[in-house]
Amino acid sequence: MSTEFPATALPFDAEEILARLMRWAACESPTFDAAAVNRMMDLASRDFALLGARIDRIPGRMGLGDCVRARFAHPMGDDAPGICVMAHLDTVHPVGTLAKLPIRREGNRCYGPGIFDMKGGTVTSLEAMRQILAAGIRTKLPVTFLLTSDEEIGSPSTRDLIEAEAARSRYVLVPEPARPDGGVVTGRYAIARFNLRTTGRPSHAGSRLSEGRSAIREMAKQILAIEEMTTEDCTFSVGVIHGGQWVNCVTTTCEAEALSMAKRQEDLDAGVAKMLALRSTSNDVQFEVTRGVTRPVWEPDANGMALFERARRIANSIGFDINPQSSGGGSDGNFTGAMGVTTLDGLGVQGGMAHTLEEHVLIDSLVPRAKLMAGLLSTLD
Repeated sequence: MSTEFPATALPFDAEEILARLMRWAACESPTFDAAAVNRMMDLASRDFALLGARIDRIPGRMGLGDCVRARFAHPMGDDAPGICVMAHLDTVHPVGTLAKLPIRREGNRCYGPGIFDMKGGTVTSLEAMRQILAAGIRTKLPVTFLLTSDEEIGSPSTRDLIEAEAARSRYVLVPEPARPDGGVVTGRYAIARFNLRTTGRPSHAGSRLSEGRSAIREMAKQILAIEEMTTEDCTFSVGVIHGGQWVNCVTTTCEAEALSMAKRQEDLDAGVAKMLALRSTSNDVQFEVTRGVTRPVWEPDANGMALFERARRIANSIGFDINPQSSGGGSDGNFTGAMGVTTLDGLGVQGGMAHTLEEHVLIDSLVPRAKLMAGLLSTLD
């Protein structure tokens, strides 16, 4: 037993953690289905309320789901800067994915939609708090969990809430998935999203094809040009496209979404300028680019690295090691870290294949990651 981190010796049980995680993963919660996300928020709210947390339900906006803030009572009071565990409960998997990706256990793996990104880390964090409370350990700082509803689309409706809660906090802990080697995240790359739209001229594709100007054709040209702008400093990709309704009609409009990522803010800014400078390849077809949600670069700093070193000591006391990494992919840690709030990300479980029909967690990582979070929650001051 570690005398420095006694919470890591609490009786964590992988089967109990897994049982709750499987229930959470079975509650499908894709970002764009507000009712489904709210069902997940109901489930999480009940679990946190059973631990004695004060639950604040924050209504969603922009047609997206609600958020939940769970505060645990502390002698320092609600206004004292404390620890915010920042997690999202939306996933990329549409309702019905369970038919293709059922909750199932195979050896050391458990599969399910959103089980890795990031319900696994949220459940292990909940379990860490449950064990701390059951043992009568008093955290040195107040603890708040903020559960958001739209991280998978860049947090357009919750960024203000995230930043407001972070501004009231001394530390932000983000239980996004661990890195492949089990490491944690001390910085994240910048990410910008773009909405693309082409507008052509309709015609009958069978009898009057030459009179039309296809919006799909123009979008196809633009997609190739956009993705060919990728360099080692800044990447570009198009992941969504919608156009056309009838195959016998030359399409009037086509819409798409693009993503750009860079390790440095100046490289992303240059990439944004390139995107916004794109023009139509033909005078007969219009092409518009509008900037969407942007996640700023979060660069490692001294306070963040000091928090990492504490986490590493806790991990070592449990029996494993962690490395610090800057990472792509983006999370709400981009916002809090860029604000200068001491942030540590990637504290969730190990697993793989996020956002696919093979998404899974490694069961033997549940207890060590829960212990790591318990060590942080119980000793940060």
